[in-house]
Amino acid sequence: MDTLQQFDKAIEGCRDIFARKLEDYGASWRILRPRSVTDQLYIKAKRIRTLEEGPAMVDEGIYGEFMAIVNYGFVGLIQLARGYADSADISPAEALALYDAEVLKARALMAAKTHDYGDAWRGMRVNSYTDFILTKLQRVKEIEGNDGRTAVSEGIDSNYLDIINYAIFGLIKLSE
Repeated sequence: MDTLQQFDKAIEGCRDIFARKLEDYGASWRILRPRSVTDQLYIKAKRIRTLEEGPAMVDEGIYGEFMAIVNYGFVGLIQLARGYADSADISPAEALALYDAEVLKARALMAAKTHDYGDAWRGMRVNSYTDFILTKLQRVKEIEGNDGRTAVSEGIDSNYLDIINYAIFGLIKLSE
């Protein structure tokens, strides 16, 4: 399989979890402000790093945490575009349509970067993806602290897209 086929397969699993959680909870995440989404992503990435360093006390693995990072990354992009709400103000079908639109952006970015960088990510270790995600999250926190303003750097949305793609690299590597 090529990178984009593997991207599609990884997204298929993430989207399935996202859809099933919509059945359970609706779009309750619409209440999250962007900073809270960033913190949720941080929690997931930090847990992966902890699991990479030693044994787990809760029987949930790194793979599921990378899936959660993908899904919360898409939540973050949706929240940035729409703003947060005081309730779950969209239907599960609308939430999935928004998710799918963000997937297309992430896939296009992955295609462009695969073209420019080749598949350099294949030579990297999974723990590097974790570190890059944590670095991107630190950058997002700085940008959030500056009310979203940057002088020369990419914005929060670009960082979320990179985080999603690093997590997808992790999913692909872990499934090989």
